[in-house]
Amino acid sequence: MIDYTKEELVELLKKNPEKFNAWKIEQEEVDLSEVDFSGINLAEIDFSDVDLNSSSFADCSLSFVNFTNADLTSVDFTRAGVLECDFTDALLTGADCSYAQMTYCNFSDCDMAGCILSETDLSNSDLTSSVNLNAARYDEDTVWPDDDMLPSDFDGTGHRDLSALQDDEDDTVSSDW
Repeated sequence: MIDYTKEELVELLKKNPEKFNAWKIEQEEVDLSEVDFSGINLAEIDFSDVDLNSSSFADCSLSFVNFTNADLTSVDFTRAGVLECDFTDALLTGADCSYAQMTYCNFSDCDMAGCILSETDLSNSDLTSSVNLNAARYDEDTVWPDDDMLPSDFDGTGHRDLSALQDDEDDTVSSDW
């Protein structure tokens, strides 16, 4: 069994994703936490059951990636293009998906508590059985899939990103001190 460093695994993913997938099958656990994948194009990668905690996929192009049961806590997906990826049973708690295109994805039983979805495009993604979507942060620019792809108790129109909350501003007179 070949033992790779995290840096070697990133290079393997870039150059020979099939070899990574074959290697991963033989592993009990794979730790790719805190790895910077920024700007990489990844397709048909098997990240199921992988610890990706605090990693960055910012500005990546991801297609047909399997994140089933992966730990994606605090992962950075900002500005990523995420197409037809499977997030079944994944932990997306605290992940930042701002400005991402996450289309045609499956979020079945995916925990989305604290997930930041500001200006995220979730068109045609299946969120019907996602967990804690009401505890995610989103704004009026978040693009939701059709209602039949959202949980029955979810209303994306009545909630705003917490950063939109503002204190009442008093009209104060400035003074020269």
